[in-house]
Amino acid sequence: MSLGNKLKELARLLFFNGDNWITILGVVLTTGAAITLVWSWFLELASPHAVHPYVGMVLFVGLPMVFIAGLILIPIGILLRRASLKKAGHLPTVLPEIDFRSKHLHRVLYLVGGLTLLNVVLMGMATVKGVEYMDSSRFCGLTCHTPMSMEYRAFENSPHSRVGCAECHIGPGAESFMRAKLAGVRQLFGVAFNNYSRPIPSPVENLRPARETCESCHWPQKFHGNKILVRTHYADDAESTPATTVLMLKIGGLSNKGNTGIHGRHLDATGRVNYQPTDGKREAIGQVTYRDDNGQLVTFNSADVKMTPEQLAKTKPREMDCVDCHNRPTHAFEMPEQAIDRTITEGALSRDLPFARKTGVEIIKREYKSQAEAAVQIPQAVADFYQKNYPDVFKAKHNLVEAAGNAVKEAYLRNISPEMKLTWGTHPNHIGHGGNDLSGGCFRCHDGNHTTKEGRTITSSCDTCHTILAQDEKDPKILKELGTS
Repeated sequence: MSLGNKLKELARLLFFNGDNWITILGVVLTTGAAITLVWSWFLELASPHAVHPYVGMVLFVGLPMVFIAGLILIPIGILLRRASLKKAGHLPTVLPEIDFRSKHLHRVLYLVGGLTLLNVVLMGMATVKGVEYMDSSRFCGLTCHTPMSMEYRAFENSPHSRVGCAECHIGPGAESFMRAKLAGVRQLFGVAFNNYSRPIPSPVENLRPARETCESCHWPQKFHGNKILVRTHYADDAESTPATTVLMLKIGGLSNKGNTGIHGRHLDATGRVNYQPTDGKREAIGQVTYRDDNGQLVTFNSADVKMTPEQLAKTKPREMDCVDCHNRPTHAFEMPEQAIDRTITEGALSRDLPFARKTGVEIIKREYKSQAEAAVQIPQAVADFYQKNYPDVFKAKHNLVEAAGNAVKEAYLRNISPEMKLTWGTHPNHIGHGGNDLSGGCFRCHDGNHTTKEGRTITSSCDTCHTILAQDEKDPKILKELGTS
């Protein structure tokens, strides 16, 4: 039999046994997925913009799965129809010729064509809506990743709240998408079986390099000069007296004088600083290697954090980048004093209430079994304090007391989750001095205890990174001179 005759026999076999709804559905799915895939890939190639990573979920996972499912349905339908005809004794020994003038064949072809067109339209709409929804940070923070609810709450209160989660955590292209999703399979099972880490581990070991995330918007090598930083704290007295500190941060960068300031001395294209931590949180740093302006490597060893040669050999040095200082640029959690100071500065907690700051800090430091319990007990505790100790204030300023209860409650809820074992100081912020006890932060290296064999020490002088223009003043004169008060 010639090849042409074989093809005719195969076509007759497919047309005759393919006349069933399962095979027709398979043809529709396969054809629709194929057309949508080709069109989507064309748009990806033609578009001057990077395709969003969640598009990969549709282009490289969803649509191919639909295409394969359709391919599987086609032979299944053929085999089932053949078995059914054989069982009923209606299986012909000679297959009928294909009559392209047959109205029945026309109806089948019209049906397949119409359903394929409908499938393309529906899949296209689903693709757009699905990507749009999966592009949202709400999907990442609440719908998909339940354990990330606290991280999502912190994200909403951060300077990066308008930057999508996927832009930093996944990256563009199919490779980034597949790598991230394969790594997330374990997390998916953890969520499904309620078997995930509490709290969420930090730092993230497989986070995309800062050069691909932070530096796509922020350019550390650019000269940024100096920046005025104003920080206000409040006393524990009856008036919650403000104390404001004004600093001039020497951010620096690359200038005509070379690398200067904080950025210039820590980050440049040559990989200026490498360090070796002894703990997973990168808080205890045993050794720092610094490339000076002459290109020479200088090694500083800690007098407090001892590392044996064997430990140094086993520990992989880490090249310092943005997230070594800005380790919580988006998902930052406060200490209780910082949280209450913030509520006062924002006006949510009124200083017209006696001991507002002191009371707020004491109440949010208490232990609660759950966020739900805290949400009920914290406003009640604030109300009870003023009703018991200042009944006249409670009566005359009841609205302020009620607002204070809600403000203190929100300060707790955005930082603490007993369910996730997230408490005060679980995720320290390394920017600046770190914690309230001046541990962590810059002092991980700038503690005066990291020295070279020749006796050179990493400085701990305050003036290295900033100049203090006012410290703990009620009404700093410098702010009036700058026209900011």
